[in-house]
Amino acid sequence: MRAFAIGLIFSAVALPCFAQTILKSEPLFLAPYEVAFVQDASCPYGQVLKVTGAIRGLHRRKACVTLAAEQASLAVATP
Repeated sequence: MRAFAIGLIFSAVALPCFAQTILKSEPLFLAPYEVAFVQDASCPYGQVLKVTGAIRGLHRRKACVTLAAEQASLAVATP
């Protein structure tokens, strides 16, 4: 019974973590291999720009991807 209760609490806490925040502008600083989703005009309708941070001296990786509505929430980027 105790293991079931712990599993239930863990799943309730872990599920909101799967949502991705969509920024309105690309962040100035991005840690290596950190991913940010950006809504801008560079991607077609229904897609967002996926930006992956890189180590020093390399360029960021950018690709247009489709996200489900359940996975995304709109937010404002902070400089």
